[in-house]
Amino acid sequence: MCGSVFAERAGAEIVHGSDECHRHSIELLEELGFPKGVLPLKDLQECGRVRETGFVWMKLKAPYEHFFEGTNTLVSYATEVTAYIEKCKMKKMTGVKSKQLLMWVPIVEMSMEDANSRKIYFKIPIGVGKSYPITAFMTEEEKKKYIEKGL
Repeated sequence: MCGSVFAERAGAEIVHGSDECHRHSIELLEELGFPKGVLPLKDLQECGRVRETGFVWMKLKAPYEHFFEGTNTLVSYATEVTAYIEKCKMKKMTGVKSKQLLMWVPIVEMSMEDANSRKIYFKIPIGVGKSYPITAFMTEEEKKKYIEKGL
């Protein structure tokens, strides 16, 4: 198991510290086309990215829960969140769970049709999922620009 973790992270760009990691994670979300509020991670300690494979990880100081008012959903983040990324998609995600009908359900993928999509689709391990309006995950600044564009 340990060998695969090291191999998976070989050649990674790694940043440390709360401010650097926050900046890195926001840049990553923007590059992928996601709204900045979709991964509201707190107290990040380490972020890494392997450009060749698309593997990314974010280490938090402690597990964190966030309530998304726009979707009426509680989401839990483990001390490490990982994913493989491509434009408008994060797949093979680990460390993210959503509370659905009193049960915690792992989120394994989030995606959008394209950068202009109005919805984000979240998938669970059995292959089904649910979509939510993109505005539910936007910062106030992003919502303002979105409304000004007339989308």
